[in-house]
Amino acid sequence: MDEPCIKKDILAALTYYGLFNYPLKKGEIFIFLRQCSDMNEFEEALNTLVEECIVFKIGNFYSLEDDPTLAERRSRGNERASLLLKKAEKAAAVISCFPFVKGVAVSGSLSKYFADEHADVDFFIITDSNRLWIARTFLHGMKKLSFLLNKEDLFCMNYFIDESNLAIREKNIYTAIEISTVLPMRGTGIFEEFFEKNKWAKTFFPNKFQNFSSTNKIRKNWVRVLIQRLLNNRMGDAMDNYLMKLTSRRWQAKTIQGRINSKGKPLNMDLGKHYSKPHPENFQKRLLVRYERSLADNYKRFELSRFLL
Repeated sequence: MDEPCIKKDILAALTYYGLFNYPLKKGEIFIFLRQCSDMNEFEEALNTLVEECIVFKIGNFYSLEDDPTLAERRSRGNERASLLLKKAEKAAAVISCFPFVKGVAVSGSLSKYFADEHADVDFFIITDSNRLWIARTFLHGMKKLSFLLNKEDLFCMNYFIDESNLAIREKNIYTAIEISTVLPMRGTGIFEEFFEKNKWAKTFFPNKFQNFSSTNKIRKNWVRVLIQRLLNNRMGDAMDNYLMKLTSRRWQAKTIQGRINSKGKPLNMDLGKHYSKPHPENFQKRLLVRYERSLADNYKRFELSRFLL
């Protein structure tokens, strides 16, 4: 790959994470290059961008902004994340005990090892086929109880899919990064299938390696086994369908009423028989528009600097 392409890949990685005011380490930039590259060529291109003041090196971090506070913010966020991930591991163990749960992973900012003062623990959950809505209802019942213990921030279960629908429909840089950075906590086998079904994400980041070393197996317990046996029949099918329709009606009412969550964001859900997730129109689409605009601006700045040289 020629030098201008490597430099543009570097700018693309820094542009995306720059939207979150998150500077990257050298190795992280390499991981999120759009194309494979020789490490020596990559380092040479990165050093040149720094010399040309297109990229700024702040300690061990690189950014498109010459702002030392970004590195300080990241360091503090990384420290908080290391503590919060220990709590997330315990929360994942609790979630995995529930019926029909096959896989539990940390997603969101915490999966990038960052947590600010108001960080939640976001979970990505995989369930048995055709039992997503039963599992989700059990889990959200537990979350309501967690409010009594002031632990609700540890159980933000926003994204569910079942094992028959492992392929993520939206294929863009946002979903590719979320897939590449998700941290499996429980359910090694199902996440191997998940990454195989979503290997398209490797076309965005061919240097990214998925690590399963911290993933534990789902432990069986008698309550979980009993409920799964009782509902592994037509009654379970009917219950799952009913809970999906009930949840859909409730969320449609919330959206029509313009209700917002505790963080001031509109309540809106995208759901179907085999998935339940935040509606992509709310955050994902707006983020992608911002990314494309910022990337175009940064490419123009890069091309102008080449012209002046």
